[in-house]
Amino acid sequence: MTITTNAGDLDRRLLMDRSVTGRKAFTVPESDVPAQELPDSSLLRDDVELPEVSQLDVIRYFSVLSQLNFSIDTNFYPLGSCTMKYNPKINDELANLPGLAEIHPLQPEETVQGAIRLLKALQDDLGEITGLPGVSLAPLAGAQGEYAGLLIARAYHDARNDDKRTVAIVPDSAHGTNPASASMAGLDVVTVRSDAQGNVDVENLKELASSNTAVFMLTIPSTLGLFEPNILEITTIIHNAGGLVYADGANLNALLGLVKLGDLGVDICHSNLHKTFSTPHGGGGPGSGPVMVTDELAKYLPKPVAEKADAGYLLASPEQSIGTINGFHGSFSIAARAYAYIKALGLEGLQSVSENAIISANYIQAKLRDKYDLAADRYCMHETVLSATRQKKRGVAGIDIAKRLLDFGIHAPTMYFPLIVDEALMVEPTESESKETLDHFIAVMRQIDDEIDSNPAVILEAPHDLPVTRLDEATAARKPVLRWAPAE
Repeated sequence: MTITTNAGDLDRRLLMDRSVTGRKAFTVPESDVPAQELPDSSLLRDDVELPEVSQLDVIRYFSVLSQLNFSIDTNFYPLGSCTMKYNPKINDELANLPGLAEIHPLQPEETVQGAIRLLKALQDDLGEITGLPGVSLAPLAGAQGEYAGLLIARAYHDARNDDKRTVAIVPDSAHGTNPASASMAGLDVVTVRSDAQGNVDVENLKELASSNTAVFMLTIPSTLGLFEPNILEITTIIHNAGGLVYADGANLNALLGLVKLGDLGVDICHSNLHKTFSTPHGGGGPGSGPVMVTDELAKYLPKPVAEKADAGYLLASPEQSIGTINGFHGSFSIAARAYAYIKALGLEGLQSVSENAIISANYIQAKLRDKYDLAADRYCMHETVLSATRQKKRGVAGIDIAKRLLDFGIHAPTMYFPLIVDEALMVEPTESESKETLDHFIAVMRQIDDEIDSNPAVILEAPHDLPVTRLDEATAARKPVLRWAPAE
């Protein structure tokens, strides 16, 4: 079996297809210890087909595989709401220093004082950045940070014997994890609609806020890439109703050094370190989603939290902690990378991250607004949501545009999200990309729009020059082929 390709002359045969009986990748030297008996034959498998290949075949195979995927190291990757930006490699090197990489979470605390001190410093920095001083690094992902934040909200209301507060209000533009996390935390989800400008409909929120409101979950900037202009009114409405305000910090890359969520009336938030603070992102991990809260809520944080004591540093349990939410204390290597990133940039550097991300997104929006509709016709923050409604009327949908971008070495943007925007193309350039890269993306997007009239087939049949061309995505998702089988 071979992989169909239109691109180049690279040998893309699967490793099993290269197998030749008796061929080996290495030779094992003669053993200098006594031979041992094999386990009982009933415990041994003889049905596992392993390729018999040379070392050179193995090297070439994996080297070719490494060239097939789009990645931030090789391509522009404007995946909206995901902040696929360049992470300085020096932070990987620092996190791999022996004193950080070779320790174990079960070591006695007196033997890892430097590591706990690092955690404490990172907690302090995240508290300062968000304006929410109570910090736990325990959550292993953004969704787990959300979940922890909602458990904190529940613990707060339970401690006040306010057991009628069972409702989480969630905007219709929210990340899908928001209602999912709320449901997992035992809360009933009620949706507040957006207005014509993409903001929370304040009048609708007033109708929904009540004595049953436990928490309002707000993504800021929103998934439309917009700052909420009514944020102070919104937090006041929720607080007057006796509820708490939770901010989804997935888009914190837009606020560094510019806005503190605590100053806006937010009580709880999380941050995706793997989006904003220089850590690997994608491929299922690793992740880190610290949760930050007001002083009043700090006693409910998940344990452990790093604290300074008379004799040094220790991992402690807050007074009324919601408990542990994973095996240890979070993703330490990710925390080390984030600490290095924050310390290297400082306040001015962090501020420039957000300023440049915002400038880049608005530059793209301004250069494409005559060709593509906008989800909201106003200045955006770190990302812009375009709409391909105009293009769809001429026979080319958003998914076709995304496929065509691949031919130009550009990863597709986030597709059809937020759900409230028809034919959405969510573009997040981040602060990493140069003006030349942005200009190339803009030129390609304009060319694709022109091709709808001059040569629509080239879009509808795209991509053309990748290892695989147009896929049947529905069948691939529902009937994936996960095992190699010999050609018949």
